Amino acid sequence: MAPKKKPESDPHGMFSGMVVFLVPKGVQSRRFQIWKERLVQMGAVIEERFSKRVTHVFAMHSDALLQQLDRERLSRFKGRVLLYQWLEDCLKSGEILSEDMYLLKLDSQGEHIPEKSLDPGLTNQRTSSDLQQLLNKKSKLSTEDTKIVKNESHDDDGKEKAVFSSTSTISSHGEVDSLSYGNTRQQHLDAENEASSLSYHPPDLNKNITEIFGKLVNIYRALGDDRRSFSYHKAIAVIEKLPFKIESTDQINNLPSIGKSMKDHVQEIMTTGKLSKLEHFETDEKVRTISLFGEVWGIGPSTALKLYEKGHRSLDDLRNDDSLTNAQKLGLKYFDDIGQRIPRHEAQEMEHILQKVGEDVLPGVVIICGGSYRRGKATCGDIDIIITHPDGKSHKGFLPKFVKHLKDMNFLREDLIFSSHSEEATDSGVDTYFGFCTYPGRELRHRIDLKVYPRDIYAFGLVAWTGNDVLNRRLRLQAESKGFRLDDTGLFPATQGSGGKRVWLKRMLTVSS
Repeated sequence: MAPKKKPESDPHGMFSGMVVFLVPKGVQSRRFQIWKERLVQMGAVIEERFSKRVTHVFAMHSDALLQQLDRERLSRFKGRVLLYQWLEDCLKSGEILSEDMYLLKLDSQGEHIPEKSLDPGLTNQRTSSDLQQLLNKKSKLSTEDTKIVKNESHDDDGKEKAVFSSTSTISSHGEVDSLSYGNTRQQHLDAENEASSLSYHPPDLNKNITEIFGKLVNIYRALGDDRRSFSYHKAIAVIEKLPFKIESTDQINNLPSIGKSMKDHVQEIMTTGKLSKLEHFETDEKVRTISLFGEVWGIGPSTALKLYEKGHRSLDDLRNDDSLTNAQKLGLKYFDDIGQRIPRHEAQEMEHILQKVGEDVLPGVVIICGGSYRRGKATCGDIDIIITHPDGKSHKGFLPKFVKHLKDMNFLREDLIFSSHSEEATDSGVDTYFGFCTYPGRELRHRIDLKVYPRDIYAFGLVAWTGNDVLNRRLRLQAESKGFRLDDTGLFPATQGSGGKRVWLKRMLTVSS
């Protein structure tokens, strides 16, 4: 057998000039090999031994670092010690990111210290102190795997449209996970398994195509054309993962979700650098305005059209319209805030805050951050939280107490939707809160959704609220093809309403821990 060819190195690549020493402890062997190859391909030099030439050291966590290198040698090191997450995020984004937030420092006991101290700056002094202590703890990454992009849409009542069920009024995003969290959550968060949360995604080498398709996704969604919006969404998911830059449409023959029309679009973009269909939409005042209004939380296609027909052409026009609901006014007020992505490390810290507060309110409660965070993305559009309790009953009445504590500490700020069904055993017993939260020490608003599920349907909620849209829709269509209806509360015979006998997927409910 011929020896495996070493990857060629690009002297002008993204990591050129770096001399790297890699700490393998805690990294899955396959992922470690991929990272190593990508570093070499993009210009870095890999040192098998720690030496004076090394400019960068990568480690999964401080324990792994100290097992490989003693503290004295590290104290003399003049280069940078970084978490592997920096490398992962650079590969995802296709560009060199700031190293400052990924620095791995050590205190006198060898614990990891973040580069920046986080000052919550909350008005309640006692709560601020508690939050600060929480944020200064050693970070732990959850072990949940793979994620893709989440796209949201809203109906005219401010509720997200269900991706999972055509009859539900609340949006859903998710993935299967174990229900045996109550006493084993810390095992799932063990630092030794951190690598499993860092799924490898090659950089999007065809952003010129996916960015244009992304704009069409938003436009068609705002116009209420879900079918076309979904078609472009599926095409993006395929193209952004290609490990090569498309130079000919022959390279994308027979790819899923890339038909003749999509290939024609790709050819036009490659040839001209633009797409006439998008330019037509962007120059059409009606389409442009409705698309803009549809980006406001709580405004769906029909409301956007009504607002256009009333003569509104800008967001400033909307601010003077008294017909908007309170939720729509809040969506308009924080329009710019909502548009800002949340860095992964901040989403992780907010998840830890919610878990700490939840444990104080109800010991043993399971609180998981879903959405694009759970799918492994470097940034999140919002925070999706899925909650349950292993005993199957203590979740009842938890949400109002949880929300109150979070408001007392100024984490939750404004409400959009608050509905409680667990104690009345209505609507499958699911409690819901949608609103705005703030990262400690800031006033910037982020969207946050809290969903509390009974234990026996928690798996379906977790699937629905992790997503992505492509997965959820395909699961729903697959269920329909078998004569069932699937949503975030279970799997039902298609001929029966929501009150019919529930059919459970045992494999989804008994995932081994």
